[in-house]
Amino acid sequence: MSSTSNELKQKGSAKILSSVRIVLLAIWFGAALFFSVVVAPAAFGVLRSYGLANASEIAGGIVTRSLSVVNVAGFVIGLLLLLTLFVGRPLGRWGLIAETVCLALIVMATGVGHWLIAARMRALRVSMMVPIDQIAADDARRIAFNNLHGYSVNALGLAMIAALVALVLMGRSLRQ
Repeated sequence: MSSTSNELKQKGSAKILSSVRIVLLAIWFGAALFFSVVVAPAAFGVLRSYGLANASEIAGGIVTRSLSVVNVAGFVIGLLLLLTLFVGRPLGRWGLIAETVCLALIVMATGVGHWLIAARMRALRVSMMVPIDQIAADDARRIAFNNLHGYSVNALGLAMIAALVALVLMGRSLRQ
C-alpha cells in the first residue's frame, strides 16, 4: 500500500514539475515575443516620430536594456529546464532528444546574443563617440553594427522558434 502511495506522490510531483517547466518557458517565450513585436518597434517608432536627432540612439538604449533582460532570462530558464529535463519523462527517446536540442539552442542563442553580439554592439556604439544617427551609412563601424543587429535578431528568432518547438514537445509529454 505504501509503495503505491509513494508512486502516486512521485507521479504527482513529476507532473507539477513538468507543468512548472512549461509555464517558465511559456513566460519567457511570451516576453520575447512581446519584446520583438511591441517593445522594440514602439521604442523606435515613438522616438523617431518626435524628430529627435538622436532618436535611434535613445531607442537603442531602451531596446538594449530590455533585450538584455530577455536574453539573460532565456539563458537561465534554458539552463534550469535542461537540468530538470529527465524528471518524469514519458516522452520517447526522439522526443527527449528533440527537447534537449531545443533547450540547448535557447541557451546558446540567448547566451551568444547577450554576451557576444550585444557586447560587441555596445563596444561599437562607444567607439563611435557620437550618436549612431550621426554616423554615415557607409562607415565601417555602422556597417558592422548593422550586421551585428541582424545577427542579434536571428539569434533571438532562433531561440524563440526552439522555445515554441520545446513547448509543443513538453505539452505532448505532459499529456502522456
